[in-house]
Amino acid sequence: MTTSPTPAADKTSRAGRNLPAAIASGVVLAGAVVASLLLWKPAFMIIVAIAVAVAIWELHRGFSARGINLPEEPLMIGGVAMVVLAYAFGPPALVTATAVTGLAIMLWLLRRGVDGYVRDATASMFTLLYVPFLGSFFALLVAEDRGVEGVVCVIALTVCSDTGGYIAGVLFGKHKMAPVISPKKSWEGFAGSVIASIAGGVGLSLYLLDSTLWVGIAMGLIGVTMSTLGDLCESVIKRDLGIKDMSQIIPGHGGLMDRLDSLLAAVAPIWLLLHYVVFT
Repeated sequence: MTTSPTPAADKTSRAGRNLPAAIASGVVLAGAVVASLLLWKPAFMIIVAIAVAVAIWELHRGFSARGINLPEEPLMIGGVAMVVLAYAFGPPALVTATAVTGLAIMLWLLRRGVDGYVRDATASMFTLLYVPFLGSFFALLVAEDRGVEGVVCVIALTVCSDTGGYIAGVLFGKHKMAPVISPKKSWEGFAGSVIASIAGGVGLSLYLLDSTLWVGIAMGLIGVTMSTLGDLCESVIKRDLGIKDMSQIIPGHGGLMDRLDSLLAAVAPIWLLLHYVVFT
């Protein structure tokens, strides 16, 4: 006797996503980001600050599965301050705010005593660099005279990488790229990511940034390399913590960190390229 698939199974793709929910969530998130960029830059910074706070909450939740207790208060307060100061005063302020936040976290943890101090402090420094420090590069980028175009490039390149990899992986994926880390990733999918990212990078460079072909190729290669690296690193983190998703805050996607992983990895090197080559 053959059983028919359940409605939930019908909606779930081969890549393991609930496509209708994922598409709807993606449209809402993209709409909020685009509206903030077009209407008022500080509104985008509010979105970045909220994303940093939510991501820290998710990592606190994930690390707790291994008995690691992140100090949420100094991480969130310092993380938001890092974003704001980076937007207002640039890279020197970001470096200073990162150092001050790190010291504040270590002092905060002293209140808990000796047991687990190194464990929690190490995880806290990791979180500090992974989320608010890398996230603050969005603040540095949008603060540029052509920062809106720069942010569009980062987001568009990660979307190209994700979409190209998804389509190629579903249609042609046979050879596993990293079966222990991320069983659904395939080399065929990665090839699709490379093609889509380079095509997107060239298009963005020529028609949005009014730059050169080689800048577009460089952006595409940076985008696909860092997006893939970010995705794999987050997969390693989740497997080490023994969790499937950081949370279920975004329908069809899982946690916010499940969407931010590629963006956080890509934004800093793309900012470097645009700041020193295109925007000068």
